[in-house]
This record gives sequence, structure tokens and C-alpha cells, in this order.
Amino acid sequence: MFSENKKARKETSSPSKEQNKISQGTTFKGDIQAQGGFRVEGTLEGTLITTGKVVIGKSGIIKGEMKCENADVEGSFSGKLKVNSALLLKSTAQIEGEVITGKLSIEPGADFNATCAMKSSVKNLNDDKRSKEKQGKTA
Repeated sequence: MFSENKKARKETSSPSKEQNKISQGTTFKGDIQAQGGFRVEGTLEGTLITTGKVVIGKSGIIKGEMKCENADVEGSFSGKLKVNSALLLKSTAQIEGEVITGKLSIEPGADFNATCAMKSSVKNLNDDKRSKEKQGKTA
């Protein structure tokens, strides 16, 4: 009786809660689309698109394009990186290319050689500039 309930729960588990992994020593060339989180300890050359979180470990290397919800980077990324929410760069991270993110946190020691656009900050700066202009006109 109880064993049937456990099997039913395992079969209906959401794929977005699953963790995908490219292990150290593995090289993958191509495009990946996933619903769950992703951990990269090996090398990925191509595109990674996921609705989950991506972790690039110390030995991880991504060359290409990546789109995700959140990302923690300890390894190397080269290309175009779009993170909807928060990007955390650990002290061992090496980033080159183009970055678009909502929030950015960089630990001392990280190499960040990229153009960067902050989605929420750009809107706030423009709104602040407009409000200052309006205040100057009404004064």
C-alpha cells in the first residue's frame, strides 16, 4: 500500500526540480534546452537555455550562449550570457563577452571582462532622470 504511493510520487515529480549535469572531463558541442537546473563541471560549446539555475563549477567552461533564471559561476564563461534574475560570480570566475542580468554580485578576484546591462537598473535610471527633469520644469 505505502510502496505504491512512493512510486506514484516519483513518477509525477516535476522535471523542473531535476538537476542536469555535464561532468568534469566531458565535452559537449551543441544546443541544450532544459526545464530544470544545470551544473557544468566539463566543457559546453554551444547554447544552453533553461528555466532553472545554472552552476558553472571551478572546472566548468561554457563557450557560446546561455539563458537562465539564476546563475552561479566559479569557472569560465565566454560569449553571451542572459540571466533573468541574479548572477553571482565567485572569486575564481572568468567572464568574457556580453552580460545581461537583473542583479549582479562579483566576489573579489573574479575576472569580469564583459559589457554588462542591468535590466532593472536601466529602467530606474531613466525614470530618475525623467523625474528630475520634471522637477526642474515645475520649479
